[in-house]
Amino acid sequence: MHKKTCKLRAAELRDEALFKDPPAKEDCPICFLPMPVELICCASLQPATVSSIPIYDFAEANEELATKDMEAYYPCCGKHICRGCEYSSIMSGNIKCPFCNSDHSNKTDEERVEEMMKRVEANDAASILLLADSYYHGLNGFQQDHAKAMGLYPRAADLGCIRAHNQLGGIYSKGGYLKKAKFHFEAAAMAGDESARCIIGYMEEVAGNVEHAVKHWTIAASVGCYDAMHEMRRFFEKGKVSRESIDATLSAYNNSCAEFRSEARDACIRAMLETD
Repeated sequence: MHKKTCKLRAAELRDEALFKDPPAKEDCPICFLPMPVELICCASLQPATVSSIPIYDFAEANEELATKDMEAYYPCCGKHICRGCEYSSIMSGNIKCPFCNSDHSNKTDEERVEEMMKRVEANDAASILLLADSYYHGLNGFQQDHAKAMGLYPRAADLGCIRAHNQLGGIYSKGGYLKKAKFHFEAAAMAGDESARCIIGYMEEVAGNVEHAVKHWTIAASVGCYDAMHEMRRFFEKGKVSRESIDATLSAYNNSCAEFRSEARDACIRAMLETD
């Protein structure tokens, strides 16, 4: 008798959880600045306007940098360190871990794998994800084994690894299991992964839920996701997003990008651009 009402209420509660403000970003343990997912968030930007969004132009001109991670994982101490601090450490002549000062220069591949496996046994989520990726893609001396990888990704996700949820979402999406994919993308989004939230926006657009798509892109763009800002620009040009809405989103986007920046991160980006 109450089935329809309960389903509607369950959907409302799900939306409340899904569309609330994401948790704060994890800070780099060295510079204590928020850790962006992608390098392009740290790019030097000119003042933005609605008619010309600099991050969109930057992404087009530097597509090879657009999805590069701005953080590195060190299994010696289990820390994620931003590329700016890593770059500064290297430029200072230090080839050791920037955080715990562990020396990797003389370690063999086997020793590095052994180090990773010790952290896997200690239930370190990031190391379990690294092992899962190694099996899935056949990296770090491991034979490709999708079955083993698919046993490890959920383990990492259950331990709170956002990227594991994102990886599972991508794998299930490619396999056509869209319901499972959406579940994992939503779990990642609620934990603060803006790239996963942007993907949910695409899925909602395809499903015809334009209002939900715009909500997801607004949240993702507001915390520095250039893909989401690009989609907001596209919808603004189509007349599906108001001038007031895109102005507010763009202001939040630029503020988030500014929070990610530092002299070290700018130097790292310049070095990458010169190398490429």
